[in-house]
Amino acid sequence: MMRILLFLGTNLAVIVVASITLRLLGVEPYLNAQGINFNSLLIFCFIFGMAGSLVSLFISKWMAKRGTGTVIIETPSNATEKWLLDTVEELSREAGIKTPEVGIFPAQQSNAFATGWNKNDALVAVSAGLLNRMRPEEVRAVLAHEIGHVANGDMVTLALIQGVVNTFVMFFARVVAHLVDQFLKSRTDGEGLGFMGYFAVVIVAEIVFGIIASAVVAWFSRFREYRADAAGARLAGSGAMINALARLKAETELPDQMPDTLTAFAITTGRTRKIMERLFASHPPLDDRIRALKEAAYRQ
Repeated sequence: MMRILLFLGTNLAVIVVASITLRLLGVEPYLNAQGINFNSLLIFCFIFGMAGSLVSLFISKWMAKRGTGTVIIETPSNATEKWLLDTVEELSREAGIKTPEVGIFPAQQSNAFATGWNKNDALVAVSAGLLNRMRPEEVRAVLAHEIGHVANGDMVTLALIQGVVNTFVMFFARVVAHLVDQFLKSRTDGEGLGFMGYFAVVIVAEIVFGIIASAVVAWFSRFREYRADAAGARLAGSGAMINALARLKAETELPDQMPDTLTAFAITTGRTRKIMERLFASHPPLDDRIRALKEAAYRQ
């Protein structure tokens, strides 16, 4: 969840800043006296939409370290840190990738993430709470899951998907702004939105479409979680991977153990909450993930 939220937040910020800069500089090559040149608009949006995603990808490690307070283990200061480094090195070797940077971040919830712009320049980090509450074989399974994300190239693939999504977010935001501008011109003797009005509609539409489009990215993320679980089971054993997920599930059922991100949107009860959870969740339900691992183990 943390990895995805950091990436999406950075990406949306880059797109909004780029749009503001381009509008202020007057760089809108798709507009002409006849209206919108849709081919030019699509090319324009693809270039800057993909740029926003790639910028997010290339600074993902930097953002993750600072956003979570992750401390990189350069030289182990205790037995736990040495075990972490040795375990990540072993799992990476088995997965056929270069050993990522390894870090610990100061969160009491059991959590972990992996990020980086390619599989041989990645970061894997775990929370202090996870190390305190999980057994070594369960921590190893969580690390194997994150190594699976790295080996599967999930961040790169996510960036490409996000770049395509950005393209259409920017495209439709400008189409909406143009339509509103034309509508107002027909009602106000040709005044329309004006410079600042057009600019404001584009930004608001980008934010709205960006939030909606994040549901597409979330669906893709949920699909990749099953693949990372399978990689974790392969590297650390199905039993350990299932036990680690069961431990996480037990934590989520305790009051005040896991942060409720949807509360910030005033979505607290009822059917609306359930729909929003399903649409925007970056991870599948833990019960579904455990069931998938058990079914895969049974087929073997």
